[in-house]
Amino acid sequence: MRKRAWWILPLAGAAAIGVHRARSGPSGDDRAHDRWLTVTVNRPAEEVRPGGQLPPPLRAFDERIEVDVRPAPGARGTELAVRLKQPPGGARTSLPGRLAGQDPRQDLRLALRETKALLEAGEVLHPDTPPTTRETPGGKLVGLLVRRSGGEGVL
Repeated sequence: MRKRAWWILPLAGAAAIGVHRARSGPSGDDRAHDRWLTVTVNRPAEEVRPGGQLPPPLRAFDERIEVDVRPAPGARGTELAVRLKQPPGGARTSLPGRLAGQDPRQDLRLALRETKALLEAGEVLHPDTPPTTRETPGGKLVGLLVRRSGGEGVL
């Protein structure tokens, strides 16, 4: 029992900190919830937003986002920046809310990443499924992390 229970204390501590932060209200950085999410796309601006239309993955957010398209520094394509018009707040943006996939910024990050892939490669590439023929505990953990990284933008 002792060997298998060693991970419970750090997990419980992290959960307690997340709940405390969610209940304590906004942090000192009020701008954290309305930051621009930006990608550099290796395409000219007229291909990034042809005829003023948003690329397909971002169309689902059409009325809820602000979009800025500008040349990338050093003439290296186009910067595509987006942010929600109404920044989310409260429990949805807290650590437990983000882990549960309730933060709308996660969906926006994923749509922005898919937009970049569609514009540059013509398709959105996904890892092979299943990656192995036999599920292992380590493989399940990696699968969970890969699914979560899509919304957070990092693994």
